[in-house]
Amino acid sequence: MSDRISYAAVLGALAAATLALFFVSLTTGPADVGFGESIRALVSGDADLLTLVMREIRLPRALLGLMIGATLGLSGAVLQGYLRNPLAEPGLLGISASASLGAVVAIYTGISVAFPLGLPLAALAGAVLAVLLLRVMAGERGGTLTIILAGVAISAFAGAMTSLVLNLSPNPFAATEIVFWMLGSLTDRSMTHLWLSAPFMLAGWVMLGMLTRPLDVLTLGSDAAASMGVDMRRVQFLAVFGTAASVGAATAIAGAIGFIGLVVPHVLRPLVGAVPSRLLPASALGGATVLLAADILVRLIAPGRDLKLGVLTAIVGAPFFLWLVWRTRRRML
Repeated sequence: MSDRISYAAVLGALAAATLALFFVSLTTGPADVGFGESIRALVSGDADLLTLVMREIRLPRALLGLMIGATLGLSGAVLQGYLRNPLAEPGLLGISASASLGAVVAIYTGISVAFPLGLPLAALAGAVLAVLLLRVMAGERGGTLTIILAGVAISAFAGAMTSLVLNLSPNPFAATEIVFWMLGSLTDRSMTHLWLSAPFMLAGWVMLGMLTRPLDVLTLGSDAAASMGVDMRRVQFLAVFGTAASVGAATAIAGAIGFIGLVVPHVLRPLVGAVPSRLLPASALGGATVLLAADILVRLIAPGRDLKLGVLTAIVGAPFFLWLVWRTRRRML
């Protein structure tokens, strides 16, 4: 009973933090407007400038921050459970790198200028191609090691092709735009970006959410899970395609944002127990909390310099993950 109460308390705290940060994100920006006035402008029917700013700039940015953070946290927890690898995270399958490559090609060829949605659509196409290639290389019966190796190969190839595009870019402004986009950001995202990415992320959440019971059983080992009736091919399909749909859409809109999918499940696992069915919803809320907080910080730390979101998550996430490794090592001694 106390275990259930503590788990409910963790989820409640995470949900409250996510909700609070969502409203803070809505009311944070260069315009010096109070909290109450901002919320009134959001819900009012007035066609004034502040209402336009709230509905077309701040609201989609806050919603995307919540959804992308939840996507990264949830997919990281699923991959760590399915691959039984503590270093697993969304970028391990090569989906983020391939989505980035699609966006880079759109910028390089000028598609992003000629067609406003060309960049996110090209990034989504890159993610789809990556998961199809991963499926072909790993096969339906491919084990976790095969999937990891295939993902590493796809990620390395996509990274090399991205470097090639940067190397061949004759326009320094295009090269700068490519580099800045790859650093990750939610600046200037609109409701159009939200409507484009939301169906893919929601579909990915549904597929990943269907893995709660199979992942619980998988903690006993793949052979034991198969003997208990778990269809491993179905688990592989849901894990790979769920991650591809949600993370591909997130990367297509916000660029590459690292460490959230890696660090958040590690932080929350001791609080909720090593049970995937508990870790998955907690990691989704934790990812949303972390990304919303990071997006608020980039607006407060350097409001005039457009500090990139991926830079901040890497600066904070990498040392924090090293600390987790050091603490785990001390416990093993």
